[in-house]
Amino acid sequence: MIDFAHARRMMVEGQIRTNDVTELRLLAAFDEVPRERFVPERWQPIAYLDRDVPVQAAVGPRSLLKPLVLAKLIQAAEVGEGDRVLDVGCATGYASAILSRLARLVVALEEDDALAASAARTLAAVGAGNVKVVTGALSAGWPREAPYDVILLDGATETAPQALLDQLSDGGRLVAVVGRAPIGRGTVYRRSGTHVSAHAEFDAVASLLPGFSKPPAFVF
Repeated sequence: MIDFAHARRMMVEGQIRTNDVTELRLLAAFDEVPRERFVPERWQPIAYLDRDVPVQAAVGPRSLLKPLVLAKLIQAAEVGEGDRVLDVGCATGYASAILSRLARLVVALEEDDALAASAARTLAAVGAGNVKVVTGALSAGWPREAPYDVILLDGATETAPQALLDQLSDGGRLVAVVGRAPIGRGTVYRRSGTHVSAHAEFDAVASLLPGFSKPPAFVF
């Protein structure tokens, strides 16, 4: 029998806290949310390892971000208690559960109906009552509830996600892994009025989210 509570503490102390993640509310959220509840039973034994974990019964393109990558992205987003957050590509809802401990409201966007249904069930089971799960194309965001103070991409993008940047409030932050494996950077986009700036914060790799590939180059 796996002691998941012990594994969770070891994840926080051994993977996250020792790698420059120091925001106390964020560390507490990672220590509280049962990551194993957000993956299929067959993948629960690896739920707390330093790796992406599949969220479908078979190995597929969708997975939970590595704990350290997720923690660094959320810390870089500087989530406040009154913030409205959009979690793009929420999959089974783990990142949304973490964010629910930090923000006032989380909109969890997923385009896969089965994953969205799983997210809604598990988020309700862990008491994340301030998370709203919605279904739609990830690359389009969820403009009907915009603007957002924070937008998190639960995966990688190859290009600046303009449709999502347009949904940020003035002063809002969007965080994502930019680039295709094996090269990527955890990046923060900040909106100030009509201007958006980007700053690469740390090296990271993640699975590319559906709809966030670079358009193919035109060949004469």
